[in-house]
Amino acid sequence: MRLVAHDLSIAERLSGVSLTLEPGSITAICGPNGAGKSTLLEAFAGLLPPDAGSVALGDRDLHSTPAKERARLLGYLPQAHEIAWDVPVRSLVELGRLPHGDRRAEPVDTALAALDIADLADRRAQSLSGGETARVLLARVLAGEPRWILADEPLAALDIAHQLALLRHLRSAADAGAGVVLVLHDLAHAMNNADRVVVLDEGRIAADGACDNALDQQVIERVWKVPVRWIGEPGHRALVTG
Repeated sequence: MRLVAHDLSIAERLSGVSLTLEPGSITAICGPNGAGKSTLLEAFAGLLPPDAGSVALGDRDLHSTPAKERARLLGYLPQAHEIAWDVPVRSLVELGRLPHGDRRAEPVDTALAALDIADLADRRAQSLSGGETARVLLARVLAGEPRWILADEPLAALDIAHQLALLRHLRSAADAGAGVVLVLHDLAHAMNNADRVVVLDEGRIAADGACDNALDQQVIERVWKVPVRWIGEPGHRALVTG
């Protein structure tokens, strides 16, 4: 089930963006601050209706898809990590099952284990650190077993060990057939873990394709306006500036 944007425009944020995202792969959306990355992800989640163009899930317009069905198919993690209710962590993660109308233990337990937070299950949600909160909120998304995982900067609050563990889990989800779309500022994580990179600049697509092409030296220097070079082997590359 493809996720498709056709000539998508949202006032002052996106202009004429057309993309077809494939399930079973990881797509990284990269770009400078203000490039439109979060806006594009919100549009794919059905949270921002376009001023022009359309977003489709499979062969159906996303905004004509009933909200409950959309919630079963699309799991969205915003950039802001806020928890409104001081409930136990497990109860919060179980909210991911709401679109399915159940509280099945297996997907909840799997999500808690995947994010290494099973030992936090009985903790109050508002007692968590920033990194713990980020992992709990992503576990809520994963517990819903969505066909598409849309995550805005999911690595930002995590230490390096949990970043790598999360990336491994997202790779497993993609290998099992889910579509994974990540907004990432860390270009090395995008280069080493994504199957495809979409680079946005001032609301337009500046590059789109395999990581080696979309994040080559010329693209980065043109879009981010800093001199760079890649070092290391494929899958283990680091970006050096200057």
